[in-house]
Amino acid sequence: MGIEIYNTLTRKKEPFVPIEEGKVKMYVCGPTVYNYIHIGNARPVIVYDTVRNYLEYKGFDVNYVSNFTDVDDKIIKTANELGEEVGELTERFIGAYFADIEALGCRHADEHPRVTEHIDDIIAFITVLIDKGYAYESEGDVYYRTRKFDGYGKLSHQSIDELKVGARIHPGEKKDDALDFTLWKSAKPGEISWDSPWGKGRPGWHIECSVMAREVLGDTIDIHAGGQDLTFPHHENEIAQSEAHNDKTFANYWMHNGYINIDNEKMSKSLGNFVLVNDIRKKVDPEVLRFFMLSVHYRNPINFSEELIESAANGLDRLRTAFRNVSHRLETTADNGDQTDIWLYKIGKARKAFEEAMDDDFNTANAISVLFDLARLSNTYLNEKNTERAVLEAFRGTLPELAGVLGLRLGDAQAEFPSEDIEALIEEREQARKNRDFARADEIRDELLDQGIVLEDTRQGVRWKRG
Repeated sequence: MGIEIYNTLTRKKEPFVPIEEGKVKMYVCGPTVYNYIHIGNARPVIVYDTVRNYLEYKGFDVNYVSNFTDVDDKIIKTANELGEEVGELTERFIGAYFADIEALGCRHADEHPRVTEHIDDIIAFITVLIDKGYAYESEGDVYYRTRKFDGYGKLSHQSIDELKVGARIHPGEKKDDALDFTLWKSAKPGEISWDSPWGKGRPGWHIECSVMAREVLGDTIDIHAGGQDLTFPHHENEIAQSEAHNDKTFANYWMHNGYINIDNEKMSKSLGNFVLVNDIRKKVDPEVLRFFMLSVHYRNPINFSEELIESAANGLDRLRTAFRNVSHRLETTADNGDQTDIWLYKIGKARKAFEEAMDDDFNTANAISVLFDLARLSNTYLNEKNTERAVLEAFRGTLPELAGVLGLRLGDAQAEFPSEDIEALIEEREQARKNRDFARADEIRDELLDQGIVLEDTRQGVRWKRG
């Protein structure tokens, strides 16, 4: 059995069959760059970065695209408040975005298209929709005729009759139907704008992704992904625009990750529980935050709290400790075991269990459980009287490889060894213990602790980690 993905469009898991064998075209809605990203923004970045990792692990060539919305009402408002040009503001926060996601262990997308780079494409796309009767101009604005698209509501599983309840025409809007949505906004005085057949203006939000996805990936893509909050109206509107324009299915698989709560309350600015990644990563190891995000299946809501972050830190440390223990034993072991095949079979079985978890709609929570099982298995093996290098090397290779699929580092985090002074102190402590000078040994332990080095006395020898 291959990979199965829960498709929001059909509300069921479906075997993943890409359009072109061995290749995946994947589009993930990116941030609106007017501020630092919060942990709610970080979840889809981490989730879909992991999805890409696993697809590549399975041998797919993935073209991963994630956009930047670099012009909209919030950006213009923030730029005006700060006295900055729109371009200066967005460039600054694009840089901040990259710094945050890199800290979280996420790779850049293969392409990061920006709205301002595709204005001509957007105008051409809208023109086609007007020519086909799916859109109309009204006093400089352009609207999409929602009722004309027969499949409207198929992603969010709502009917037109359900959607029209509560639909409103806001002051200043001159559209034919309350359900119609904006494709092009006429410019207000002083706003950044571009010339168009309908006068100066700028794109509406929904049209951006339809156009950028088509320009970079083509008429039909394999996977379109984003947060659950984007299902309606953003992704619903994308489908209506793209399929009306292209006369083809827009995306074959729609993936949506769940919400984040803070201490069991929905995160929001009004509640004052808005957590920026730029702030939290100054207090918490960013890889711990990534581990925490992946500890729950991506479609489920996740609750953020100090206690759960601490638990995640302990969990990640268990995996790193298991890796360090195996690595240390490899430095001293001699080939004197006699059950190599049995242990290699167990390691191979763990790999298969990991793949089964990830094949099942990218169930990272179950995949992490497999990593814990593998770590426990390695600890059990280290307690064997006789060990084989082949088995130790298999543990040392498999643990970081599978963790790496989840974007977690086990070895690199400890790659920087103590300075010569710290090494000398560790050696001095060992000698003091041999001489039964326990007071000096404890003194050295405390001295190292002051420098952020925690010592662990294990059966495999002294281990250290940064506290």
